[in-house]
Amino acid sequence: MTFPLFYFGPVSYFAALNQAKDFSFERQENFPKQTYRNRCYIHGANGKLRLGIPIVHDGTRKFKDLKVSKDFNWQKEHFKSIESAYRSSPYFEYYEDEIRPIFDQKLAFLWDINWMTFELINQKLKLNLNVQFTEHYLEVPMEEDFRTQFNPKIHPDQNLFPKYSQVFEEKFDFLPDLSILDLLCNEGPHSATYLENLLIKP
Repeated sequence: MTFPLFYFGPVSYFAALNQAKDFSFERQENFPKQTYRNRCYIHGANGKLRLGIPIVHDGTRKFKDLKVSKDFNWQKEHFKSIESAYRSSPYFEYYEDEIRPIFDQKLAFLWDINWMTFELINQKLKLNLNVQFTEHYLEVPMEEDFRTQFNPKIHPDQNLFPKYSQVFEEKFDFLPDLSILDLLCNEGPHSATYLENLLIKP
């Protein structure tokens, strides 16, 4: 199976990764715009909040070679937003010291940032995912191709996602399929069980 590498990808993404167990991350693709590769969505005080990583537009097309813009301190903005959103959640304090270093580093490439977010989730939820990387772009069978499966423009089917407690649930209806950070901070180690109960197909 072949997957893209996302920035703190959505819950459905990690459910599919967990379901696959053995898979390859697509390393040779051209960068598609407006995807979870450089953005994620969390549950802020005013509802769904987009966190986007600015990229350098220098003509580079390969995702693995894409550089992150240094025009403004997006790292500080993202962590401040995450902290504000989840400070009062049950588990943020348990993961804060592991989340913060991702935003303290000034990594040049988007791929490296995304890899750090994946490693954090894989480790903290003890998913034990077996990862390989593509050496060149391959056409793979539809049932094994998740590279275009996850689209932030498509509203998730709420019936597919069992509700769990969210920080601002008294103010908003349940928001499904947000960044894995939302599940992690609200459900902690129980997040792995939640992922196991989701069935995601390409």
